[in-house]
Amino acid sequence: MNFNTKVIHGGQHHESATGSVNVPVFLTSTFAQKSPGVHSGYEYSRAANPTRQALEDSLASIENGARGLAFGSGLAAIDCVLKLLNPGDEVVAVDDLYGGTYRMFTRLFEKYQLKFTFVNFDDVSKIADVITDKTKLIWVETPTNPLMKLVDIKAVVEIAKGKDILVAVDNTFATPYIQRPIDLGANIVMHSATKYLGGHSDVIAGALIAKDAELGEKLHFIQFASGGILGPHDSYLVLRGIKTLALRMQRHSDNGLAVAKYLETHPAVDKVIYPGLESHPQYELAKSQMKEAGGMVSFTFKSGKKEDAIKFLEKVKVFTLAESLGGVESLANHPALMTHASIPAEKRAELGITDDLVRLSVGIEDAEDLIADLERAFS
Repeated sequence: MNFNTKVIHGGQHHESATGSVNVPVFLTSTFAQKSPGVHSGYEYSRAANPTRQALEDSLASIENGARGLAFGSGLAAIDCVLKLLNPGDEVVAVDDLYGGTYRMFTRLFEKYQLKFTFVNFDDVSKIADVITDKTKLIWVETPTNPLMKLVDIKAVVEIAKGKDILVAVDNTFATPYIQRPIDLGANIVMHSATKYLGGHSDVIAGALIAKDAELGEKLHFIQFASGGILGPHDSYLVLRGIKTLALRMQRHSDNGLAVAKYLETHPAVDKVIYPGLESHPQYELAKSQMKEAGGMVSFTFKSGKKEDAIKFLEKVKVFTLAESLGGVESLANHPALMTHASIPAEKRAELGITDDLVRLSVGIEDAEDLIADLERAFS
């Protein structure tokens, strides 16, 4: 199947009892058994639920993986990956990553004797410099949040080859419509399905997709044992969102490029960070690794003042000042005060997350209305 067909039909089957085209929401915690241990494939909904199973099969299909798993949040999915590791193991992670991921790594899992090394992946050779015989996981975000840095997934996989190191990629910003890390050699793909996969700002969810069945079974055991599952109704919402993923992502990308080009010409704007602009330092990598550039745009002010960013964000109307991203509606965010506040100020400054940085999640409205709204907010 091609991708537009996969998002609707990939891994999906009509419900067997009634022929229902859409999978029903199975609001049940347990399932009747014919004899002790003899059942129809479902025992208890923490282990498997038909609605969640339909979503997990869809996730595996659209990412070209062997096994999909759905979680109560993106962070629950990351938590599951880290539980593959043992005390003393080391993780090499991209330095510019989502604040919640950084918080989980440093404030939760470090106390369980996992070691995290944060590296600028612009030069992937720096990864090889910090790998030791204890390194078991390389954690990638691409594009990164909020600085839209790109990571050459193939190059990272090449560095890990033959070293018993898993490569996991947070594909939230790109989605499989734009980029498929498993096809590029990654072992695990993670999504905050709250964002583009759900697509309507009405659900909190996470997802993992494993490249092979053995790894998928290990992750499923951790999901079952830890209990961070996605409920059936939320599973239904994400599955419904996936069906329009291709249409929405193309519109997000078209609007994202239009907004980025507008910002690049505005006299109040200093720097626009968007992989679809030729000014992006990794523009050529974007063209080779990504189908489109997506709907996430970050920019800074020529004044460099936090006050100008706050004033701008207080004046937007079509854009909504809110955390999160990836919904049909456009959102605007101040990373230093909102999504990345959990990262220490000195670390933000080191990364380039300045106090005048604004991150836009460009929705699927008419681009002309979005640009008019930005123009008003600048005035």
